[in-house]
Amino acid sequence: MTQSFEAPAAPTTRSTDGADAHSRQSLQGTGAFPSSDAQWDGFRAAVREVLAAEVRSSVGLVDGDNHRFTRLWDRLGDSLAGGKLTRPHLVHLAYRAFGGRNRDAAAILGASFEMLHAALLVHDDVIDRDLVRRGRPTLGARYRNDALDQGQPREVADHVGNSAALIGGDVLLAGSIRLAARAGAATGTAEPVLDVMHAAVLAAAAGELDDLVFSFAASEISVDQVLDMERLKTASYSFEAPLRAGAALAGAAAATADRLGGIGRTIGIAYQVIDDVLGTFGDPDVTGKSIDSDLRSDKRTVLGAFAAHDPGYLAAHDAYHRGTGTLEDLRSALRATGAEASARRLAHRLVRQALAEAEQVAPATTLGTDLSTLCTLVLERTK
Repeated sequence: MTQSFEAPAAPTTRSTDGADAHSRQSLQGTGAFPSSDAQWDGFRAAVREVLAAEVRSSVGLVDGDNHRFTRLWDRLGDSLAGGKLTRPHLVHLAYRAFGGRNRDAAAILGASFEMLHAALLVHDDVIDRDLVRRGRPTLGARYRNDALDQGQPREVADHVGNSAALIGGDVLLAGSIRLAARAGAATGTAEPVLDVMHAAVLAAAAGELDDLVFSFAASEISVDQVLDMERLKTASYSFEAPLRAGAALAGAAAATADRLGGIGRTIGIAYQVIDDVLGTFGDPDVTGKSIDSDLRSDKRTVLGAFAAHDPGYLAAHDAYHRGTGTLEDLRSALRATGAEASARRLAHRLVRQALAEAEQVAPATTLGTDLSTLCTLVLERTK
């Protein structure tokens, strides 16, 4: 990365302990923003319907009465039914900001990003060996449990679960590209929209590969390297691409769409920094995810990068991975380094950068205010 993201010396952050109840409730609801906007309410419902229709039609595309494939789509439908629809909301904001009027096409594009998100999560759970997502068994875990219930040995059941998850993620990925093509065709913007989608998929793959390779790298991974990995793996497809694609769908100039995407990219990196914090210091009853997974697997996060030269943390890290220390010892040592505070300061700095840039884009719209609301939720999120 050409820009350094080292945290500023003076803390400017506000702990999530001080987040107001309204913000917390908004994060746990069905929408990404605390909004009663009738246009968003209608758009959200339209996205849900597109997703449900895609599930129904995908089953029918396979000849014969294949109950196994139907069951797969039933389970994939469950994963698509949840979530805050953050990515469709970003599509909606950008599309409206640049004068888009075809709500149906925008809803299809929003659904394509939600389906892409679901696909990448299914694959990510396999790579990270996670069995729980949003407090529920992952797709792979459900098939693994099926095999165990049928008396299969654990090794076979694990293989069944991983294989089914790979298949499920692939069909979701194919569906997401199909939806993006439909949205672009409806507005005459298929090429730029698909270019954005393709770039997002490639970036996510590159970031996932970096994450995997970093996990067993012998050398130290810097803060900037971690952030670049998180930019590729998540920020690009979750924040940058929905804003870029929404603007492109509305017919915005390529340079403007790219600039808006850059703002989303910076917000997305801040989101991932907070995700790293919650992945180690969050409340699993709220996040629905383990707070031990990152530490146990020695996942390279911004927290570890900030603590990389602290003797107490290094000693606890070595002790745990030699089998002579506990996870709680390691977590306590990491907390003592101040890595969490450094990460939160960094997230605030990134948000300030993004909002300063947003003031220059689409100034006659509500886009800046909407992105400011999003940034508040990113910084105060608890899940």
